[in-house]
Amino acid sequence: MADSPNFIDHVKMHCRSGAGGNGSVHFYRDKLTSKGGPDGGDGGRGGHIILKGNKQLWTLLPLKYMKHVIASAGQPGSGSRSSGANGEDIILEVPLGTIAKDVETGEIEAEITEDGQTYILLAGGHGGRGNWHYRSATNQTPQYASPAGEGKEAWKILELKVLADVGLVGFPNAGKSTLLSVLSAAKPKIANYPFTTLVPNLGVVSYRDNRSFVMADIPGIIEDAHKGKGIGHRFLRHIERNAVLLFMIPGDTEDIKEEYRILLNELKSYNPELLDKPRLLAISKSDLLDEELKEWIRAELPEDLETLFISSVAQKGLQELKDKLWQIMNISIED
Repeated sequence: MADSPNFIDHVKMHCRSGAGGNGSVHFYRDKLTSKGGPDGGDGGRGGHIILKGNKQLWTLLPLKYMKHVIASAGQPGSGSRSSGANGEDIILEVPLGTIAKDVETGEIEAEITEDGQTYILLAGGHGGRGNWHYRSATNQTPQYASPAGEGKEAWKILELKVLADVGLVGFPNAGKSTLLSVLSAAKPKIANYPFTTLVPNLGVVSYRDNRSFVMADIPGIIEDAHKGKGIGHRFLRHIERNAVLLFMIPGDTEDIKEEYRILLNELKSYNPELLDKPRLLAISKSDLLDEELKEWIRAELPEDLETLFISSVAQKGLQELKDKLWQIMNISIED
């Protein structure tokens, strides 16, 4: 997933499902029958608006310009107990990890996490029943049919939260993009300046015995990102979908303990539940550190925080990192 203006992760749209078709009031007539019984058919159902997961998609870009989504109405019933056609459903294909919210209530209505999964965002109105249904021994000529249901109308928000096994968390220039490029076939843009990564990058990391897992490079967080500073606030939600959080801090950072505290606080301020996710700290650029300095860094960090020293450029500690991530992921799944 390259840095691209095509990465859209938030869409607001006005949706209206189709109204149902009316039931028919009709009586059978032909050249031999002048006063036949009721044979009014049912109206068709109005068109639904449906979300459908598509694993081939990674952005909500196709929906960006669909400000109004309107499904068609069902057709009315007719004689000979003929039912009207249903209104055509509108199917909105979305990436896995998409959630749907109601604008007025803010309530999350659906989460699309599997390929082919569907959810009716707005149901079409039901079709009215024809007068054939209301015939009886005491009412052999019913002059009425039931009315159709109206379509529904609402503003909806679709948000994408990237689905990945491992989410990389760190300030700009922490080495996240470099690690992703080394461990996977992803080719993120890499340079020595802040906010190189402007969209989440996904890569598939090969592991032992032909196994693999998905790693996501989340755009750099800065202090007070949860308040909307920098670009981090926009992407903090992508971290919510990651099974394991891999914190990355460069070995040449002046105060590693303080930087870790700031990163942790940003996640906590945005969503305290993020602190419940399994996490691991990787000290990047560790080829610049000697063993004595590594021991000093370990002593400064929290005792319950598992820390690995890696170097993407020198290819050091990467297999150990993958082993540890795989172990944590499997423990997380079993729990």
